[in-house]
Formats: sequence, C-alpha cells, structure tokens
Amino acid sequence: MKRRTFIEKSILTYLGLVLSPTLLVSCRKETLFPDSNFSGKVIIIGAGAAGLYAGYILKSRGIDFKIIEASNRTGGRLGKKSDFADYPIDLGAQWLHGRNSILGDLSKSTGTKITKDNSDLVYWFNNQITSSISEDVDSIVSSNSNLPDISFLEYAQQQGLGNEYKYLVEQIAGDSGADSSDISIKWNAVEEEGWNSGDTDFKFEESFFDLIDKNITEEIKGSIILNTPITKITYSGENVLLNDKFGNSYQGDKVMLTVPITILQDEDIEFEPALPQSKIDAFNKIGMGAGMKVFLKFSSKFYDENIAGGEICAAYVDEVVGKNGSDNVLLAFVMGQQAEHLTSLGSDLAITNALLTELDAMYSGQATVSFINSHVENWTTNPYIKGAYSYSKVGIGNARSIAAKSVNNKLFFAGEAMNLNGHHQTVHGAIETGYREVINILKS
Repeated sequence: MKRRTFIEKSILTYLGLVLSPTLLVSCRKETLFPDSNFSGKVIIIGAGAAGLYAGYILKSRGIDFKIIEASNRTGGRLGKKSDFADYPIDLGAQWLHGRNSILGDLSKSTGTKITKDNSDLVYWFNNQITSSISEDVDSIVSSNSNLPDISFLEYAQQQGLGNEYKYLVEQIAGDSGADSSDISIKWNAVEEEGWNSGDTDFKFEESFFDLIDKNITEEIKGSIILNTPITKITYSGENVLLNDKFGNSYQGDKVMLTVPITILQDEDIEFEPALPQSKIDAFNKIGMGAGMKVFLKFSSKFYDENIAGGEICAAYVDEVVGKNGSDNVLLAFVMGQQAEHLTSLGSDLAITNALLTELDAMYSGQATVSFINSHVENWTTNPYIKGAYSYSKVGIGNARSIAAKSVNNKLFFAGEAMNLNGHHQTVHGAIETGYREVINILKS
C-alpha cells in the first residue's frame, strides 16, 4: 500500500545503499565491500527480493551460491497477473516509495516508466462520501516518537477521536501493516525516523514484479531451486547442513535466511542447535498480520481514486492510475481484522460479494450493476508467506536488531522484517538487508 508522507532525510546513509546495482559492482565496490578472503558457498533460503538481490551481489563477487525457494516461483510477496485487465496488475508490492534507493536508481538506469501517484482521497464518513472531515486523523495518529507505547486505536481514543473515526484510523494503521489495536504509535514513529528513500510514491506503468524479474532474477536464474521447502538447518559442525521436506540435503559454509518473519515465528524451520531464546523472543515481538488484495473489474468508473473508511475494507484504490491501460479496476487493500473477517467467509465469491455490498452502499448500487470480474490474492493463506508485511507491535523495542543478528557467523538474517533503518514493509528495504548480509558474510 502507499506510505504516508514522511520528513525527507539525508540519503547519504546506511552503508551507501542508495547506490545503484551498477555502481555497487563497479567503481564503488572496493570502498563499499570489505576486504575478504571468503571463498566458500552461500545458501540463501527464499527467492524474494532480499534473497534475489543477495544472489545478484554474490554473483558479481564471484562467490558460489544457491537460492532455495519453497514455492513454485520467484518474487516472494511480489507477483504479477497479466490476464485480468488490459495491463498487468501487481499482486503484491506495487508502489515504489521514494526514488532514493537501489530500486529507484535501477528504475532510472533501465528506463523503467514510473508515474508519481497524485491520486485524490475521499472518505466514507457517517455513511456518505466526503472530501473533507472535521479532524485531521492522519496528523493525530502519525505523531512523533515521544509517545507512550500504546496502540494506534488507544492513542486515537485518548486524542478524542470518536467511534465514527474508527475505520479511518484502520486505514492509517493498515497502511503501516496492521490492525489499529495491534500497532504501536510509539515504535511505528521511532522506526520511521530512519526513513530516507523519499516521500513520494510512484506507480509502475508495467509492473513492479518486472523490474525485479528482468533485471535481477534473470541474471541469476540458473542458481535458483524452486519447490523446495527447507525444514531443518544444522549448524553445529564446520559446515551448515540443510534438509528439505523431501529428504534431500544441501551443504554450505554460510546460510542467509530471507523468509517472512511468520515462517520463523511458527518454527516452520527446525534449527539444531536451537536458536538463542533471545532471538526467538525477538522474532515474536515483530508483528505481521493478515492481508489481502482484491481486484474488482467494472464496466464503468463510478468510484473515486482513493476511498478511506470502509467497514469491510478501509482502503480502496483506483488501480489504473499510473498504468498504461483503460480497464476500470478498483483495488480493495484489506489488512488486519478486516482481512481475517473476509478470509473467514470461505470463498473468493463471498469475499467479492461482501466488498460489492459495501461499494453499493457508498455509490448507490453502482458496483453490482457494473461488476465484471474479480481476483482475490490472499497473502495470509499462502503457506510460505502467511501475512502482509511486518509492523511495529506494542512492545517491539529493539527486537528487529536482535532478530537480524547473525548466529555463530553461520546463519544470517535478511528480509523486510529485518530492516533496521525504517524501510521495513518495502521491497527496497528487503533489498537493503540482502546487501547488508552479503557484507556481513564477507566480514565474518
């Protein structure tokens, strides 16, 4: 989803991560990468953005590696569907949040067409569509870090926002990854203080997935193994031994785990010896809630560009904004308890009907009569994802730092939940961690 506007910070931070891939492997490589005699083999678990970029960098350094992916495709929480509309839709991440990043420079160097998202926002408030409300909910909830460690919902109530603002608060909380009763007003603000990629959102004329697939995945596809869930990692010996669910084994000198935080929380991978309890506790302090995207195709555009405040879905977005297409597609971006509720309905048809009923109430029955088709992408029910993206739970503290620390100089942890400079939840944030852990491997 789209990030809220942040104070733009200096981009010359965080190990030079705003440099493009070309610069990372050319004129700046000797200053950005440490001197290293490492010549072993690296196994990367997960072919999402972090794992793919780590492999891309390892290849540029001439280091032996393999990426082992549980599912049948690459991209992680990136995905594309080309047969729904007259343009490809991004099933996962779809906004580039600022251009001061590796991906921002990659989009420039490859001539990828992106468009600034200036779409307008309206509110579903007191049972009517309106362009203005009496309280600036975003400024109240999006406060500074000098706050108690309480939820968005509790803080909004303390600030005097009544129940009529409930689903506007949910829209803001969902934008930051969670239900309003779970996300911390304090730690969300603390972590976002490190944000430095820019405060403008861009949409891809084609797809976000293609940027990664054509320019990173394509370079390393021969080193990726699909359909192979790793179930056990033994790191007590000189090398690290990995076992998959089919009984096959793999061996490497270093292992980088880039799986979603939910996979670590649910202990889908067994570690021998067990990971330190402090690390397990840190995993569990990081939030990752339910999330889905539902694309609704209509014969006419009866809706506004952005609609906040729905009880069934707190955030609807005009999908065709910034796209090279003409089909009328409205995206329902559903997070937290709203996503859990829709999932509980049991079928894509039931989910679609619930959303159409809400849109009919907003727009005088125009949704149902204009409806053509829908596509439900439920990231919560994907067994290798199990949610949307990480968020700052009440009580998270420095959990991300502990979670991201390597273990015995053999196990290294990357992925958006392991980002320490405020770019968690984002593709460019995931990529930063893949690059960071390559450096840590070379230094180990």
